[in-house]
Amino acid sequence: MQKCEAFFVIKVAHTMENSDVYFFYVLYSAELDKFYIGHTSNLEERLRKHNSNHKGFTGKADDWTIVFSEKFQTKEDAYKREREVKKWKSKKMIEMLIENSSNKMGV
Repeated sequence: MQKCEAFFVIKVAHTMENSDVYFFYVLYSAELDKFYIGHTSNLEERLRKHNSNHKGFTGKADDWTIVFSEKFQTKEDAYKREREVKKWKSKKMIEMLIENSSNKMGV
């Protein structure tokens, strides 16, 4: 299986304080070699929470980076996309989504 070191790290440029825009996002931890999938209205704050010391899945590492995001007009649509990708249950398909997309996050 291909390692994810080639994925790009984001300098969070999509900071959104309002609820007019929502994001579906994919995080990657090199320490765990795992992806995390979610949705939010504020990517910067959400990434900060994922990298904080907490008991959830992302609390196991503090090197999470946003490697992919898609923008939506409604929270429902962002959540729908999150559920769709989570149903794949395939690291390889997530890697293909990131590699084949113009929404890949770069430095």
